[in-house]
Amino acid sequence: MSDLIKELQDALGADAVVSGAALADRATSYWDSSPMQARALLRPHSTEAVSQAMHLCHKHGQSVVTHGGLTGVVSGTVTTPDDVIMSLERMTTIESIDEAGGTAVIQAGVILQNAQEAMAEQGFLFPLDFGARGSCTIGGAVSTNAGGINVLRYGMMRNQLLGLEAVLADGTVISSLNQMLKNNTGYDLKQLFVGSEGTLGIVTRVVVRLFPLPTSRQTAMVALESFDSVISLLRRLQADLAGTLCAYEVMWNNYFHHVTAEGHHRAPLDRDYSFYVLLEAEGADAAADEERFDRLLEQAFEDGLIVDAVLPKSETERTAFWDIREVFDSCLPAYLYDVSLPIRDMAVFVERLESAMRDRWPNVVCNVFGHIADGNLHLFFNPNREGDLHAECDVIVYGCLDEFEGSVSAEHGIGIDKRQWLQNSRSTEEIALMRSLKQVLDPGNLLNPGKIFE
Repeated sequence: MSDLIKELQDALGADAVVSGAALADRATSYWDSSPMQARALLRPHSTEAVSQAMHLCHKHGQSVVTHGGLTGVVSGTVTTPDDVIMSLERMTTIESIDEAGGTAVIQAGVILQNAQEAMAEQGFLFPLDFGARGSCTIGGAVSTNAGGINVLRYGMMRNQLLGLEAVLADGTVISSLNQMLKNNTGYDLKQLFVGSEGTLGIVTRVVVRLFPLPTSRQTAMVALESFDSVISLLRRLQADLAGTLCAYEVMWNNYFHHVTAEGHHRAPLDRDYSFYVLLEAEGADAAADEERFDRLLEQAFEDGLIVDAVLPKSETERTAFWDIREVFDSCLPAYLYDVSLPIRDMAVFVERLESAMRDRWPNVVCNVFGHIADGNLHLFFNPNREGDLHAECDVIVYGCLDEFEGSVSAEHGIGIDKRQWLQNSRSTEEIALMRSLKQVLDPGNLLNPGKIFE
């Protein structure tokens, strides 16, 4: 046993250090069931324990990769046999909820869905929400600046965050658990760690904003025949729903047709329309909100913006609608992409990209959906050819995206998979500044080395 592992066991407790067969029994990630590789996996129970562990790892020059829910899609938590894993799976406490201020202090290992449910019990909404809610962690959401379905109204994780606590590479604790909306005291240091993918520090606790729990919700799935109609409907709903529109999820026909094929989700609408939108509004007056929502949909139908629509008759039906958008197992295996670009360019971008894909692989399967209102598209491509074609697929996707000056990552980060493409979305000067920040905060390159840039 190495000196480091023995010191870690002494500092954290033997049960907090997992190695050997017990470590190999764990899966690499949600997407990869192969045995986890590392020198050891640490399970600290507090910020102080994380600090102790990092102090020891720093002394020994030991690289550390932080693990949350392992639901990322860019190889941002990949480890080698030489790395130590810092898992926050024991840090799962919601420490406090301030009802007067509408804030909560949460440990980074809390599962997103657990946080949502705990806040709801107190009459609050924690609006960050996406398909991996049942396994992703709050710390992971901060580290990737996660978005999801409610970004239109509430913004990304960055917008939900008031303060945080993080441990640096040498064990130093940066604690700024601010609970005020206004705190204009110099540099906003918490933002350094948002979207940094564990390369600058290990987020251990956060302060998040809460909102009153909506008392009414209106949901609809509508069909449209043009992307111009998709945009026009969005603009109309944003204006006429007075800021209560919280979700506007667009599915291209290829995606909707694929996930509602026989043996998968039941299609609530005819499967041959060009576009489908799952939209949702939240409010505080059930009767008035429902009347306004129905009236707007009727007017959109009369004006030719939508060609068909269906409203769920129960919570079960609503969940089934959302499953069409969120449960896309039938689209896999495929190469997944998460990009953003101006809304006005999305239809042309998708058309050109699909054409380029078919030119290269005539039998390619393309599936597209997106949050759209925040400029985010999710793309699935299966070339239907033998071999690893991911790199070639990347060239086609990002080459096409370049024409529209889009971003290679909308909400999942860079990790390893998008490292070489970072320069497509960030200038040389920006990347140089990122590297400088990394050098200042982690001069030994111990925290998640090789991620974002080499």
